[in-house]
Amino acid sequence: MTDAIKRIKQQLQDNNIVIYMKGSPEHPSCGFSSQAVQALSSCTSNFFYVDVLKDSDIRLALPKYSQWPTFPQLWINKRLIGGCDIILEMLYNGELLKLIQKYNIDSSL
Repeated sequence: MTDAIKRIKQQLQDNNIVIYMKGSPEHPSCGFSSQAVQALSSCTSNFFYVDVLKDSDIRLALPKYSQWPTFPQLWINKRLIGGCDIILEMLYNGELLKLIQKYNIDSSL
């Protein structure tokens, strides 16, 4: 197992919500990451992020590990939820907040 895969697994183990994105929540570097982190932030402020532009090993390893080719990628409770379109759809239909609440993740802002 590569070092990057070990780090990904550890990040997912240590954090209930992880978003792998381009840039940071305060300064997203692409429109998709911006939309995804805004949607997530409307449900909870309790999440961990990884800037894949600053970590090329994770940027290369994660698509192979997740079988999902693009960023952002949202993971909740060690499970891949999806990318920007799925995150937005789940926000609009209420599923994102329900999922966060299901795993007793603090959804307070």
